[in-house]
Formats: sequence, C-alpha cells, structure tokens
Amino acid sequence: MQPKISDFGLARLFSGSQTQGNTKRIAGESGYRAPEYAKKGHFSTKSDVYSFGILVLEIVTGQKISSFRNSINLQSCVSMLAWRHWTNGKALELADPTLGGQRPENEILKCIHIGLLCVQEAGC
Repeated sequence: MQPKISDFGLARLFSGSQTQGNTKRIAGESGYRAPEYAKKGHFSTKSDVYSFGILVLEIVTGQKISSFRNSINLQSCVSMLAWRHWTNGKALELADPTLGGQRPENEILKCIHIGLLCVQEAGC
C-alpha cells in the first residue's frame, strides 16, 4: 500500500479559528496551491477545496502533479487536461490504466466530476 496524502505542515501556519486571510509566507507544493493563494497569498477554505480537487484528479488518473513540472502553470495544465477530456466525452481516458478491468466507470466519472468541480475557477 502506498500512502497518497502527506504534508500537513501548512496547518501550523494558520490559527485554528481562521477561515480566510492573506499571507506573504506562501508555502506548500505549488501544484496543489489554489490560484488565488499562489498569486496573491489569499487563503480560505476554498483553498483546501481546490487542493482536494487536484488530489482527487491525481488519484483517479494515476498521474502525479510533478509529471507536469515542465509547465509554467501546473494548476491550469492539470485542470485544462481534465476539462478537455470531460467536455469531449472522453473523461474515462483519464482513468489510471493500472485499475484495469476492475474500474466501475460510473464511480470514476463521479470522482473526475468532483475533482473538476473543486478546481474550477469560479464557484457556482
């Protein structure tokens, strides 16, 4: 078994009662940072939702965010790739091939959809 989630060090940067704020001390893996946090240091609970969405897409696709390292904007690459497949009706092509035939398609589609909803720029 390989753990998929790590680096809870950011939780120590902010007090437990804070739900939003600004910081000049931007930390964390760049691919998981919400755009507003990465660019302006603004964080909120929405920042966590964004990071969760990236993590979900990473787990479903089997691709680590680091595989997009050559890109200037990691976040847009991951979400653009996923959105492109989703809108073209090819979202299942994103699924990790190591899942083989044991992959319930409807559950994979739900996970991709949840990930995409979490990383979209503007909320509904």
